[in-house]
Amino acid sequence: MSDHHDTVVVREGGSSLGTILGLIAVILIIAGLWYFLLGPGAGSKSHDTNINVNLPSVGIPAPS
Repeated sequence: MSDHHDTVVVREGGSSLGTILGLIAVILIIAGLWYFLLGPGAGSKSHDTNINVNLPSVGIPAPS
């Protein structure tokens, strides 16, 4: 008599924690790149200062 056994291995999906963490990491990297390359942290700060000053009007005396 021959002992013949079949082994069946069932793999289930498991948790997708690695996928979620990977997706969050990619989003954070893209957000960081945007901030430093295109956004407010890009470093292209302008040193121009606009100051509006209202000067008093000085009357020029009329020639006599």
